[in-house]
Amino acid sequence: MTTDTLFFLLSKLAWAFLSPINLVIIATLLGTLLLMRNHLKLAKRILIPTSLMGLILWVYPVSDFLMQPLEKRFAQPTTLPNHIDGIIILGGGEDLKRSLSWNRPELGNGGDRYIGAKELSNHYPNVPVIFTGGSGSVTLQNTQSEGSLAKQLLLTLGIAPGRLIIESQSRNTYENFKLTQPLLPKPNGQYFIVTSAFHMPRAMGIARQFKLNVLPYPVDYRSSHADYRTVDFDTATHLETLEPAWKEWIGLTVYYWTGKTSDWFPAPKTTRPGQN
Repeated sequence: MTTDTLFFLLSKLAWAFLSPINLVIIATLLGTLLLMRNHLKLAKRILIPTSLMGLILWVYPVSDFLMQPLEKRFAQPTTLPNHIDGIIILGGGEDLKRSLSWNRPELGNGGDRYIGAKELSNHYPNVPVIFTGGSGSVTLQNTQSEGSLAKQLLLTLGIAPGRLIIESQSRNTYENFKLTQPLLPKPNGQYFIVTSAFHMPRAMGIARQFKLNVLPYPVDYRSSHADYRTVDFDTATHLETLEPAWKEWIGLTVYYWTGKTSDWFPAPKTTRPGQN
């Protein structure tokens, strides 16, 4: 087993216990078990904070406070550069399980990554569009569907097949850049990265670790401006924001500890024309 495979498997195992939803379920089950065994004091110490957390998540989008610092870290350029050498779109916008289930390409929550790539491909009609992303699921490995699915989606958006470079073996963001770097038409060229805004700091940090010259093009924003945050009792939406935000902060920390990213919370290095 390679080091990369071990890292991949351990990260999936750890997330099973660190996911906010799973933590609430585990705490509830543990508290209930303690109640059944008449450990009332200890059960209260677990169930009361868990219930309060559940109430807050039910009532108000507190998850925005975790998400927004990630999404604000890198802004979209206000003016696009005159020249780039390619557009790199990170996988994650497609829904692999549903696509395999229904035998048609289906987009997931990160589908805006494809729209962002299309926007840039229209502006730069002669540069390659490079997709990188395999399956991040332990149970859906080696399906040989990830690359063809991405290709179908990009072709449907009107991107010419001759422009596409597809990498479909990577299982996480580190492997995205490790496996894509040898495929770049110009190793020292300048490339746009298209990924979800909350994921951009980690993506930029890893790209810099590989000495790639990259520009951010964040899409797929999940948080709301303070003016639009209200008591709405929309638990599902709150959790959809909380899960990726919490996972991303953990990912930033682990990637920094293991030397896979240049900084714990990467930021724009300098103010360039078109970069806020």
